[in-house]
Amino acid sequence: MNPELGLFALILATCLALLQSVVPLVGSYTGRLRWMNAGRSLATGQFIFTLLSFSCLVYAFLADDFTVKYVASNSNSLLPAIYKVTATWGGHEGSLLLWILTLTGWGQVVAMRSGKLPPELSARVLSVLGMVSVGFLLFILLTSNPFERLLPFPPQDGADLNPLLQDLGMIVHPPMLYMGYVGFAVAFAFAIAALMGGQLDSAWARWARPWTTVAWAFLTAGIALGSWWAYYELGWGGWWFWDPVENASLMPWLAGTALMHSLAVTEKRGLFKSWTLLLAIATFSLSLFGTFLVRSGVLTSVHAFASDPMRGLFVLGYLMLVVGASLTLFAFKAPEIRSKITFNLLSRETLLLVNNVLLITSCATVLLGTMFPLLVDALDLGMVSVGPPYFNMLFVPMALMLAFALGIGIMLNWKKGTVSWLVQQLRWVFVVSALGGLAFGFMYGDSFVISEALGIGMVFWIVLVILKDIYNKTRNANGLFAGLKKLKPSYYGMQLAHFGLAVTFVGAAMSGGYSEQKDLRMNPGDIAELGEYAFRFDGVEQEHGPNYMANAGTLTVFKNQEKVATLHPEKRVYAVQGMPMTEAGIDAGLTRDLYVALGEPLGDDAWAVRLHIKPFVRFLWLGAIFMALGGLLAVSDKRYRVRLKKKAANKAAVAKGKARKGKTAVAGGRA
Repeated sequence: MNPELGLFALILATCLALLQSVVPLVGSYTGRLRWMNAGRSLATGQFIFTLLSFSCLVYAFLADDFTVKYVASNSNSLLPAIYKVTATWGGHEGSLLLWILTLTGWGQVVAMRSGKLPPELSARVLSVLGMVSVGFLLFILLTSNPFERLLPFPPQDGADLNPLLQDLGMIVHPPMLYMGYVGFAVAFAFAIAALMGGQLDSAWARWARPWTTVAWAFLTAGIALGSWWAYYELGWGGWWFWDPVENASLMPWLAGTALMHSLAVTEKRGLFKSWTLLLAIATFSLSLFGTFLVRSGVLTSVHAFASDPMRGLFVLGYLMLVVGASLTLFAFKAPEIRSKITFNLLSRETLLLVNNVLLITSCATVLLGTMFPLLVDALDLGMVSVGPPYFNMLFVPMALMLAFALGIGIMLNWKKGTVSWLVQQLRWVFVVSALGGLAFGFMYGDSFVISEALGIGMVFWIVLVILKDIYNKTRNANGLFAGLKKLKPSYYGMQLAHFGLAVTFVGAAMSGGYSEQKDLRMNPGDIAELGEYAFRFDGVEQEHGPNYMANAGTLTVFKNQEKVATLHPEKRVYAVQGMPMTEAGIDAGLTRDLYVALGEPLGDDAWAVRLHIKPFVRFLWLGAIFMALGGLLAVSDKRYRVRLKKKAANKAAVAKGKARKGKTAVAGGRA
């Protein structure tokens, strides 16, 4: 009965989602407060039933219920319990249910926090989230039922989880990524609700900004976790391959970053209103587009979940409906948005506009490179491959320009700035950054690499500008500590995120330009030198895992004849699927990773071995952690909660004032 209970809970959640998409919306237009408030109860009920359904699926995996088709396809009785939980979202149906659970979870949080919003806006936001839920719930019920039975002849055992996914990183990576993907639905809902109500002032940006920032922080962490998983699990030693599904997560991140900065301008200055609304629509649309890529069968990837064209058509139709309806509403309402506020060409507004242009251009570049081979193939024009050279050639220069614009934007004031003041503030920062990058390029490594020198120069630039800005804001205070204490969490969060970008630049520049690698044949006792290190191959032994057999190699690493590490790369073969897997041996350090992957046996106890030295590669993920923490720190600022309360109180006071005036007028008329 457990699977039937899970399916019934999904059906009830769908019914509640339908009510949530209609009742609060009607209430917002008819002025029925009870109908508007019903949106919160419906969102809570939808979340509870979705959570119940997801719990039923987890229980089916833990209980080895192979009468459920999805469990039989993605689990096995030998699978460790922790990976049985992971297997819940290891395939298409379960990952889609996790997506819906995340969406309803976001809706529940919005419902809990919406008491601080005007009731009409709150009702419309929850209604839009309900509409989004309806699409995904119908998708899972009509095409992707995770509780489908295999009766009357279920298999004795399951087909096992993909060995690539039998990893601790997969416990955290998909939920974190979905928290970011789906979180942008809240910003989208705020944008659509503002368009519906014609409330196109800067207030909606203030309300949407914290939600957008939190979603962006989760997506940043999710992408970083995926990169880290690919680095140590796939055995090739890289951290980003420009895989189409990797790109599917990068595109909403780029658009979401542009949206965050555009929301800041709209909130503070009342500018870029139309552009900000369009970015909110585009960011969530790109999240849906990523869902289409991984569930349509149009591409093959280790990240892709499904290859059923019918499912792809459903998602494509849903994507077209969401984008088409949103843009139609925008086309009707956008002419009402007029801004008479002006700003100087040399101002923070201009630099944030430049930031947006570079981010959206980068996003379009990634979109073109991802989709062009698919379009050419669909039109029977042959096979075209777009690989890392294309992306690196176009994306890297734009990233460097973005970093440079970031430094100028931090220093500029709102409304107006002067060239003389900017030059005074940044001339020595620019000189030190340029000299630092050049000195690094000449001193580090065997040859001067201009791209890496530019990258490190931009690191100096960002860090020095941050320090200069902090100095400017604290120099007139009564002591450094007193000055730092006056700065708000939102400011610290912004600077921590920018510092994280600089740290990531270090990892990308150093690991990209100065990594060393050797592929060679090694017999037990052989010693291979790479950089400052000597790797001694001590042989291979067989080991038994819970559901696999492994050839575990041992390599001892020396530096200046002193032992620094012992690495144990493995070549595993999983019992059920017979699929070979590479588990790299890694000695991690802050300034370098020693990375060894075991290849195939070559006879006479010899093995193919790949050796890597990856300088500062950990800075990639350390920077992402700083960026995510910066986003979360920014939204902890009390000013968001105070402003929300103040705005709601003001609206209530205005409404009461109007009511009193109406009563006075009526009384006067009667008199």
